[in-house]
Amino acid sequence: MTARRPIAALQRVAVAAAALACGLAIASCAPSTTQASPPSSASTVSSSPAPSGPPVTVPGLSSDAASSPPESSIVPPSPEPTPEPTPEESTPEPPPAPEPAELPQIDDPADDFVQTEEPAAPAPAPAQLTGGKVVVIDPGHNGGNAANPGIINKLVDAGFGETKACNTTGTSTNDGYPEHDFTWAVANDLKPLLEAQGVTVIMTRDSDDGVGPCVNERAAIGNNANADAVVSIHGDGVQSDASTGFYVMTAVRQPAGAAMSAQSDALARSMRDGLVSAGLSTSNYLGSDGLWDRDDLGGLNLSTRPTVMIESGNMRASSDAALMSSSAGQQKFAQGYANGILAYLASR
Repeated sequence: MTARRPIAALQRVAVAAAALACGLAIASCAPSTTQASPPSSASTVSSSPAPSGPPVTVPGLSSDAASSPPESSIVPPSPEPTPEPTPEESTPEPPPAPEPAELPQIDDPADDFVQTEEPAAPAPAPAQLTGGKVVVIDPGHNGGNAANPGIINKLVDAGFGETKACNTTGTSTNDGYPEHDFTWAVANDLKPLLEAQGVTVIMTRDSDDGVGPCVNERAAIGNNANADAVVSIHGDGVQSDASTGFYVMTAVRQPAGAAMSAQSDALARSMRDGLVSAGLSTSNYLGSDGLWDRDDLGGLNLSTRPTVMIESGNMRASSDAALMSSSAGQQKFAQGYANGILAYLASR
């Protein structure tokens, strides 16, 4: 009897377990009346307390179904995504260095000043010309020469035992503008430019409607005045439109010796540079680099002072003629002559 009690007890336990299993099966198959919401990604494990006591093993049921799932099978909640930084919070990459921009142009009055090369023969300050500098200006020919052939064709001393005609009528442009008008106009523009610097100016003639003077008389004016410089103004008359520019002539035979001849050469170079500084061009047909030594000119061969004779341009070339017959062109020549004379006097 005592041996059957344990068996009967075990049978009761088995029957109870079977009933429990059946109830569980029926519950799992029953339809749910309310659809549960899926768990939030932020939720983790149910907060219901785990059953206490040892697990009960029921035949026909998986042990996993009766027990809590292992820790390794629980899907951890997804981590909260790290929010992307807003534009204010982001740190942008530094932009590439900009190309250097051009500076804006500023209208500065100083920009209007354009520095040019220093003229070859700058005008000296008046203080450099103290001491009574004397310059003889010799405007070639004269307005009355053509009407007085008996006077101007007379032979006179031309130096070194030679003779020449007293003077000539001079040349003219193809339009008839005469050389004597040109030389007279330039001489009268030149005179005040020199006097403004304290130079005493002597002219070899006082009008443009007289006769002469002869070449020997012109040379004597400079010699008698003990002139610091004698400058004879002329215009050439080569029948060629392509032959243009000025050239400066000196005596090659040294009428007053080597020292005075050297001064004439220095005056010639200064006159060339002065004319170039005024924007005039040296000859492209006679002389060399604007200079020409001559042995046949009475006014040079008779002078004992620093003396030059200048063919200012070719009056038969249209370009030179236009310049030489205009008032503006004559003033340009006068400025070039003044540049050369003043630079030479400043060097003495």
